[in-house]
Amino acid sequence: MLSLSFQRSASRRLTQAALALAFCIFAGAAPAAGNAQGLPDFTELVDKVGPAVVNIRTLERGRQARAGSGDPEDDMAELLRRFFGQPPGQPQRPMPRSPQPDGEPQQRGLASGFILSADGYVLTNAHVIDSAEDVLVTLADKREFKAKTIGVDKRSDVALVKIEATGLPTVRIGDVSKLKVGEWVIAIGSPFGLESTVTAGIVSAKSRDTGELLPLIQTDVAINPGNSGGPLINMRGEVVGINSQIYSRSGGYMGISFAIPIDEATRVYDQLRTAGRVIRGRIGVVIDPVTREVADAIGLGKSTGAMVRAVEPGGPADKAGVEPGDIITRVDSRTVESSVELPRIIGNIKPGAKATVQVFRRGGTRDLSVVVAEFDAERVVARRAPEKESKPAPVTSIGLAVSDLTEAQKREARVKSGVRVDAAEGAAARAGVREGDIILSVENAEVTGSKQFEGLVAKLDKTKPIALLLRQGETARYAVVRPGR
Repeated sequence: MLSLSFQRSASRRLTQAALALAFCIFAGAAPAAGNAQGLPDFTELVDKVGPAVVNIRTLERGRQARAGSGDPEDDMAELLRRFFGQPPGQPQRPMPRSPQPDGEPQQRGLASGFILSADGYVLTNAHVIDSAEDVLVTLADKREFKAKTIGVDKRSDVALVKIEATGLPTVRIGDVSKLKVGEWVIAIGSPFGLESTVTAGIVSAKSRDTGELLPLIQTDVAINPGNSGGPLINMRGEVVGINSQIYSRSGGYMGISFAIPIDEATRVYDQLRTAGRVIRGRIGVVIDPVTREVADAIGLGKSTGAMVRAVEPGGPADKAGVEPGDIITRVDSRTVESSVELPRIIGNIKPGAKATVQVFRRGGTRDLSVVVAEFDAERVVARRAPEKESKPAPVTSIGLAVSDLTEAQKREARVKSGVRVDAAEGAAARAGVREGDIILSVENAEVTGSKQFEGLVAKLDKTKPIALLLRQGETARYAVVRPGR
């Protein structure tokens, strides 16, 4: 009995010790490595950065104010409409508009910002102060200043305002390239007007493409209306982003927030401070993504680059020899990984400078020298209606009837060669080829006439996808025809 009791007692002690060790490890209280993985303490960061974060109020004068009634639900609805449209399942309701006496200021919105220079330059979001007549900045010490708008850049959603003060606390700018997915970050701002509110989370993703000009930092830091324009801060107390957007299906915070990378924002800041506006480059092309199917069909290897759908007549790309259907794969030393990267790369080139643009065309690459122009409103490319002609029966095995282009048709379509589609059915029609299209190439081989086109098609392996480069109106695209389907 004594032996059995001793064994049971020893077993209990070993079990208790193992449980205690496990608890210490998971709680971060045992080995030194556990301490390193424990929850961070943000108090020093808040003390360091907090004084440089400001509250921004915008006012509008006139009979009606556009937005920001002060009702949190209305403010949330306005934010969601601005960035993501109306949330699914939620009826759209107009923002309240109450009559105001002429000249009577009405608060339009609440937001955040942060001080970049001791003499009063404050960075925030463009959507925060867009169209505001008065911008009021309140410091952490409760002093309030009327700010002057230095510049607003809607494309990057960055704005710069200036207050008349000196000796102000400032933030320190961090290196976004060193930011890692999974590291802790905090936000300081004024959600729903609650000043100096601190929220924390981690970096969920970097270089998130949301269709904006800039790739964004995704976090799970709680961001709400009023946080817009405030800083995203790393564990070294450095600003790495400007909190700008949220994603929500319910109308509330759902764990996905986006911030503008601070390196991109400071480029905008420098131009706004010196010139009051941002100057970007452009080359005059309309582009599309390159799909995996098209990349395989034309021998590109991988779905990279930007496919040129249309070229602005007389624009920089046109003068350099870029053609619809080209795939831009590189600009100078930078590889164009996706179509969204091209406007960002070109936008950062100074207008007037020369850039070497590499294009993939008909199975090979070539370098073209483009003189970058200054960005302005792109001309909308109109689509001409195809000429109506009688429809002959299809004469090729892929379901196409074609005819030679007249010189007038070539001039109108701005092409050197090709054939006009007179009828499309079967595999070609399923691939999106239609009457009036101009076929420029078949499997990277240039099409010069109807007889030559028929010869090219006759030699094709009909068991494999066939890539046709089409001109449809003013734009070009690839159609992948699958004869076996």
